[in-house]
Amino acid sequence: MRIAMIGTGYVGLVSGACFADFGHDVTCVDKDQGKITALHRGEIPIYEPGLDELVAANVKAKRLSFTTDLSKPVAEADAVFIAVGTPSRRGDGHADLSYVYAAAREIAQSLSGFTVVVTKSTVPVGTGDEVERIIRETNPEADVVVASNPEFLREGAAIRDFKFPDRVVVGTSDERGRKVMGDIYRPLSLNQAPLMFTARRTAEMIKYAANAFLATKITFINEIADLSEKVGANVQEVARGIGLDNRIGTKFLHAGPGFGGSCFPKDTKALIKIAQDYDVSLRIVESVLAVNENRKRAMARKVSHALGGALRGKTIAVLGLTFKPDTDDMRDAPSIPLVTGLLDMGAKVRAFDPVGMEQAKQELPNITYCEDAYSCAQGADALVVVTEWVQFRGLDLDRLKSVLAQPVVVDLRNIFRPEDMAAAGFVYESVGRPPVQG
Repeated sequence: MRIAMIGTGYVGLVSGACFADFGHDVTCVDKDQGKITALHRGEIPIYEPGLDELVAANVKAKRLSFTTDLSKPVAEADAVFIAVGTPSRRGDGHADLSYVYAAAREIAQSLSGFTVVVTKSTVPVGTGDEVERIIRETNPEADVVVASNPEFLREGAAIRDFKFPDRVVVGTSDERGRKVMGDIYRPLSLNQAPLMFTARRTAEMIKYAANAFLATKITFINEIADLSEKVGANVQEVARGIGLDNRIGTKFLHAGPGFGGSCFPKDTKALIKIAQDYDVSLRIVESVLAVNENRKRAMARKVSHALGGALRGKTIAVLGLTFKPDTDDMRDAPSIPLVTGLLDMGAKVRAFDPVGMEQAKQELPNITYCEDAYSCAQGADALVVVTEWVQFRGLDLDRLKSVLAQPVVVDLRNIFRPEDMAAAGFVYESVGRPPVQG
């Protein structure tokens, strides 16, 4: 199949490379000439494990190419995927669909023969209807089906998620569209991935409902963690105890500083706005968003408490800045309100992240960036673990204690065992577990 992928951001580049790896002929299109030039040099604009090798292999096999001109790829395509950004719109929190609609207008001008135009971007319910209206208004002669195909990729595990998905949701009621989409995803049949066809609006709703539910699980276990600290329970054991119930499941029950990233904050906010437009109150989702925002700022107070309630003049070492490990994504990262809160309390902040520091400098310019975890901890009054990079789990605790000015560790991801920290002589606070003092 011939595929045009409009947008070379996270979703577009990963999806395009994976489709090419399935054997399809894929052209990725982006207006950013600098990004396309870099891709031609083999430079990947995002950090995703394994993506550079996957792109290089498929470029070499001539199944994957990059361009700034969409006219030829669209004219030749069996399917055109729209994978452009849908950030929160300033002022009201609605998803900004200007990039999606602009792409639809440009695509319409170049369509030739029967084509399936697919919204891969996360878009509010009814966006596919408007994309179809724009295309038909721009090019009344177009033989086109507009479908929805939401993505469910986890940053840091996106390639595996694409190739071994829990499900593939396709929103179209058109038989020709179903056939094209079935042919595109046929290689997944070896992995027994369920291809789920729905109406277009249902597919759009599935994406938002899935993200809102996962965000709710995270927020729920975070509140249980707060209660566990007060009553002397261990939230990790609580999470395991409820997660082994297959009606609940173990995933997304890891207590921490709150959710961030490119999807959950943006999509929960957009879902609330969609509901308001239809005079529906999503009280649970509204509470999830409010609790999560308050929690991220509260983590700075947790650090202050560990140091006796005063941070002015203290130096805090922060390990991990990206919103999760195995990505360089700083969008809505919990580290941002944490660090700004520490600075507001008068602390000096030193930080280290394995891959995200260049991106972090744009969000947090007024802190000191360090070469590794130990240089970050040098002379600090407390060490705070914010992102659970695997490298941090194996830190030499004796060396860490020797470089800290005070042996205080606040572990917001529960990566260390309390008994190990006590044995090493640390004052140790985590999330949802009783504090220990060595």
